[in-house]
Amino acid sequence: MRALTAAVDGVREDPGAPRWSDPADLHITLAFLGEVPGARVAGLLGALGPVAAGAPPATVQLTGAGTFGRRPRVLWAGVDGDVDALGELAARVAAAARHAGVPVEDRPFVPHLTLGRWPGAGTAATALPDRLQGAHGPPWRPTELVLWRSRPGSRYERLAGWPLGATGPVAR
Repeated sequence: MRALTAAVDGVREDPGAPRWSDPADLHITLAFLGEVPGARVAGLLGALGPVAAGAPPATVQLTGAGTFGRRPRVLWAGVDGDVDALGELAARVAAAARHAGVPVEDRPFVPHLTLGRWPGAGTAATALPDRLQGAHGPPWRPTELVLWRSRPGSRYERLAGWPLGATGPVAR
């Protein structure tokens, strides 16, 4: 993460830069669940524990940057390495959520960290992905599956977490 942080610090004040994500909120989104009715949260929590426990180890690395769409709203850092294992975990998370009665956004899994967001309709053009292409982090292993609640202003609240490849919850 230090290499990525240093690269972002080098472009943080650029004209046209997005609203940057809080480093404490950086995460790889496996599935976007949207609004989860309160009555479904307990079932979702119960369903995600076994998914995390059965997750095979994966080694990933942050590499480069990009945006989504023609008028991008999101600037992201790419994730490389055992992305097939992450994709399988994402599919298992989505299946567990559906089984718990929680609808899941139907989009292909694209492993990334959201670095920042442009407000409104996004931005017409930006050179930031090109300026961040050389940013590569060291290989690392994700250790935890976390259920986050989105808050206004692109902020997140941790609801629960489970160690990957182990049993039992992780304290909040």
